[in-house]
Amino acid sequence: MDRFHSPSAFFFYGLFAFLILASLVARLLIRTGRVGGPTAQNLADRIRAWWVMIGVLALIFTLGAGAITLFFALCSMAALREFATITHTRRDDHDGLAIAFYVILPLQYLLVYAEVPVFAALLIPVYCFLLLPVITVLKGEVQGFLTRVSETQWALMVCVYCVSHIPAILTLDIPGYRYSAFTLVAWLILVVQASDVLQYVWGKALGRHLLAPRVSPSKTVEGLAGGVISASALGVALAPFTPFGWWQAGLIALTVTTFGFLGGLIMSAIKRDRGVKDWGTLVQGHGGILDRLDSLVFSAPVFLHILAWGWL
Repeated sequence: MDRFHSPSAFFFYGLFAFLILASLVARLLIRTGRVGGPTAQNLADRIRAWWVMIGVLALIFTLGAGAITLFFALCSMAALREFATITHTRRDDHDGLAIAFYVILPLQYLLVYAEVPVFAALLIPVYCFLLLPVITVLKGEVQGFLTRVSETQWALMVCVYCVSHIPAILTLDIPGYRYSAFTLVAWLILVVQASDVLQYVWGKALGRHLLAPRVSPSKTVEGLAGGVISASALGVALAPFTPFGWWQAGLIALTVTTFGFLGGLIMSAIKRDRGVKDWGTLVQGHGGILDRLDSLVFSAPVFLHILAWGWL
């Protein structure tokens, strides 16, 4: 895998500059009284959390591919734990969960890091889908069997399999591309996360028509359109650092941000079904790890497949 390359560093310099500006604007809004009470505290918590998250990402990018793979493996473990807490698991399911946490998860990331793409692509959606029901059925408890097994399988797909596609991008060697795959990972994370933030901003500024009120009351048509279009424009602006032409960057950014939105919507539907507001409280002001990964869960596999089909 390639080492950290300077374009990725410039992405993070830009993010830190944006965070400085956001911090100054937030402080001004709070001091002038335009934002106060719980809203002010939430805003401060969110910006503080972004400083920590971007700082951690910048650090692991400087440490190389192994650190990035390990970081997302730990994120997967935290996300899987969050998902498991809202499932209908019983004592008889503990063996299957233990295998999911301590065997399947590390093996998936080892396969990604060792650049064994065939087995990394098949481990969870084929072998684990066959193995986990066997482990559960041998316990002899059939009450809620389908629901319990399906929830564990779905948790592995979302929290481990899909997330592992992010470090898997680092294994790609695109002919004629002068930068490292680190830059492509940074591009994906920046565009998709920018879409999330911009959807929130546009929704607060212009949102009138609720998109899916029973799933996520805060999501609006205007917010979605403004966020996706703005983030796609960002993707186009960063096209010189990618192997894409400007129009290709725009289409790919539009695709991954759309899938990112759908991922967030589906994860919101799961939370509503279980009666929880956030997946957890690990990230102050943002909820849990899954609350931050929900967009990347759907967009990362699509982005990897686009690169594999179109540029390898």
